[in-house]
Amino acid sequence: MAPPLSRRFLLQSAMLAAAVPGVSFTAGGGRAVAAAVPTPSAWSVRPFELKDVALGQGLLADKRRLMLDHGRGYDVDRLLQVFRANAGLSTKGAVAPGGWEGLDGEANGNLRGHYTGHFLTMLAQAYAGTNDTAYADRIRYMVGALTEVRAALRTDPRMLAVTGKFGTAQENVRGSYQYVDLPNSVLGGASAITLSAWVKPTHNANWTRVFDFGDNTTRYMYLAARNTSGFPRFAVTANGPGGEQGLNGTAALPLNQWSHLAVTIGSGTGTLYVNGTAVAQNTSMSLTPAALGTLANNWLGRSNFQTDPVFAGALDEFNVWSRALTAAEITSLQSNRASASSAGRGNLASYDFFETSGGTFEDGSGRGLTATLRRTWGAPSHAGFLAAYPETQFIELESMTSGDYTRVWAPYYTAHKVLRGLLDAYLHVDDARALDLASGLCDWMYSRLSKLPDATLQRMWGIFSSGEYGGLVEAIVDLYAITGKADHLALAKLFDLDKLIDACAANTDTLDGLHANQHIPIFTGLTRLYDVTGEARYLTAAKNFWGMVIPQRMYGIGGTSTAEFWKARGVISGTISDTNAETCCAYNLLKLSRSLFFHEQDPKYMDYYERALLNQVLGSKQDTADAEKPLVTYFIGLKPGHVRDYTPKQGTTCCEGTGMESATKYQDSVYFTKADGSALYVNLYSAATLNWSAKGVTVAQSTDYPREQGSTITIGGGSAAFELRLRVPSWATAGFRVTVNGSAVSGTPAAGSYFTIPSRTWRGGDVVRVTIPFRLRVEKALDDPSLQTLFYGPVNLVGRNSGTSYLSFGLYRNAGLSGDLLPSLTPVSGKPLHYTLGGTEFAPFYEGSEDPTHAYVQRSEPKVVLGGTDSGVANPAKSDGTTLLDEIWAGAPFADKGSLVARVQSTVGSWVSAGLLSQADGQKVVTTAQNATYAA
Repeated sequence: MAPPLSRRFLLQSAMLAAAVPGVSFTAGGGRAVAAAVPTPSAWSVRPFELKDVALGQGLLADKRRLMLDHGRGYDVDRLLQVFRANAGLSTKGAVAPGGWEGLDGEANGNLRGHYTGHFLTMLAQAYAGTNDTAYADRIRYMVGALTEVRAALRTDPRMLAVTGKFGTAQENVRGSYQYVDLPNSVLGGASAITLSAWVKPTHNANWTRVFDFGDNTTRYMYLAARNTSGFPRFAVTANGPGGEQGLNGTAALPLNQWSHLAVTIGSGTGTLYVNGTAVAQNTSMSLTPAALGTLANNWLGRSNFQTDPVFAGALDEFNVWSRALTAAEITSLQSNRASASSAGRGNLASYDFFETSGGTFEDGSGRGLTATLRRTWGAPSHAGFLAAYPETQFIELESMTSGDYTRVWAPYYTAHKVLRGLLDAYLHVDDARALDLASGLCDWMYSRLSKLPDATLQRMWGIFSSGEYGGLVEAIVDLYAITGKADHLALAKLFDLDKLIDACAANTDTLDGLHANQHIPIFTGLTRLYDVTGEARYLTAAKNFWGMVIPQRMYGIGGTSTAEFWKARGVISGTISDTNAETCCAYNLLKLSRSLFFHEQDPKYMDYYERALLNQVLGSKQDTADAEKPLVTYFIGLKPGHVRDYTPKQGTTCCEGTGMESATKYQDSVYFTKADGSALYVNLYSAATLNWSAKGVTVAQSTDYPREQGSTITIGGGSAAFELRLRVPSWATAGFRVTVNGSAVSGTPAAGSYFTIPSRTWRGGDVVRVTIPFRLRVEKALDDPSLQTLFYGPVNLVGRNSGTSYLSFGLYRNAGLSGDLLPSLTPVSGKPLHYTLGGTEFAPFYEGSEDPTHAYVQRSEPKVVLGGTDSGVANPAKSDGTTLLDEIWAGAPFADKGSLVARVQSTVGSWVSAGLLSQADGQKVVTTAQNATYAA
């Protein structure tokens, strides 16, 4: 059992529950009493709802529009297919999406269902951001379908009646894991026998059984629709596979067509018939049902070998006779129901599947052997269970000691995606059925996990991949904040991975070798646990963890990980490959940064947010509309010449899922408010309008940022008093200017801070102008200063070049007095933020193209060149790689040429004194600096 919860903890839970408004669950699509997650009192700033911030024309809206096309155009019945199949419901002819969302995808589709959760969240955010009811309608349809799925899983399987060969038939949808269970007297100990069935297979999996009668894998008699060669096979044995007496067909059964199969055994001869034609005969078949005796398992559609797949397709007219029918009698069955054929109905068993509902099938033989439809895995352990696959993955995880995603692939991760999608459906569309499903899902999880010892839980959550649970804790705490159920809070704490939490709380870096995206969302969950428990170690661990990743394991674009894993702290150049920066990692780091900012308004969190959003997240989305695919990267390789893959793996991956979410919530962190409403934070510069209803005003940004170096903020509506806190990016070292209604605001904005316009009564028509001059700068790899990536303001610039080796460039040649390296590049006419250098075009990383790119370049400054003038002196370097030019330009910006020359003189003097530069060469450098002309 899990350790008992303390009395203090239970009292806290009860008090919190009492403070939460009551929640009612309704069967329809109406609104529940609570339609928002209460804002934690621990947050010193608070976000606005997505519906309160409207994106205007600009880069973010352009990117979002591409994803909105996907949200409107994709057939959601395809997403629901795997859920409906698992419940044995009609899939309405839909084909599963494939990739990770289908039984034929990676790891047998063991992650299926996750994408549906992502899609629900995307639709909910799309509706909140656009108010387009088309998205809400799709959500309601999906929630209704999932409600039907859960209802079906709560009961015994029910017949899925389809058109049969002669009337109705029973269909086993692939993925339903259903079979027909016959009484154990069905074979009647017969010494001669005929078994006949009409089948319509819908999938070509080998070893699916039409029938299998046996005790185990030693004593059995089966008819498989396909053997290893893809042909029908009958076998009977009392001594396992090695003792099988068999009959093999000569051709595969066609898919989606009715075929008749029959097997006769009599007088030592066995015959296999396909569509009335004898295709195999064995005259040495000595085994009969009489030799096997009474068997425990008598199944249609299921094998006694557990790894064999369940039959997928329709079954009609199954008959068993206690004699070997003649060839003529078999022929008569081809065009007649058994009852109208010369053979008549089977005297041992006869099922015509004429039922249209229920879970039992009447026996027409006169023996009263009623058959029952069952699931291979039984039934859910709790009425709240909802998934696109059986509960078996969750059960098996509890005994696993190492990961194997072909057996168990992160079932609680998938549960998180479904839970989050349902919560977002409730919060944005007010569909109370979604909240009921979400609450039930957590009730089910608690019923399983609360019974397990803490040691088992710690082992589970530490297993790579299989034990991954994503952002489940955050979602559970959000649900708890709505329902107030103590079990939901207790459930969230059952996911504590103490080894990781304790190490990070102690600021001990143990991340080397860990799977990045398995662990990042854990810490967003910990911040939410801190919100509701007050346990300081949760928040401390999250803050320390953030610092272990950013910048220690961060690439310039804001991404992290190589081949999904972390390497040693500070290793950047040594990890660059084709598999860097898994897109999910950036998504989850943005969530964590945002969550930490709610608790502590350190500008570094929003600096990171801008970096990762404007570069990796935007760049992960291809600039192409597609209704069928989200077109989002999995990895973004940073290796020279890498071409981004926007249709990764087999599709429907985790990164495509988070990519859909990212693209419909770009505006979620543009504005925050101080908890008491006394200040408004402008975190991001973007064309976005805030409807601040609590203040009765609107705050609208007009800008083409980052293609424009600043933003104009206009107050609309009535009047309201508040401070305006404007983020000054850490890179904004070339001046940051603010005016209100044309007048400069006093104060000295500092890079990497917030510049505050003191509280005043704002009135409609007030205009704030923010000017943020950009500079071209470089950021160096932590483990190799010569490997650098270029930034112009917030925008990462990447070379477009098909070469696969690092490009080598110098940048100081024409550097300006401000320290801006841009004069060394040449603008490309008509293409904002495009430049050329050394014959290579550099473009914003955020452009979702398929050009081969160079995110990092090799910096090479072999000569001391100042203001375009070559001094003729080699550029010396210290042992750590710092060059003379590096040290000179580290003093930028310079007020004027004289200041730069003074810097050159002092730097040259120190290098000469240190023996790193000769007196003569030093003088040449100084003279060059004095005679050169510099850009501003």
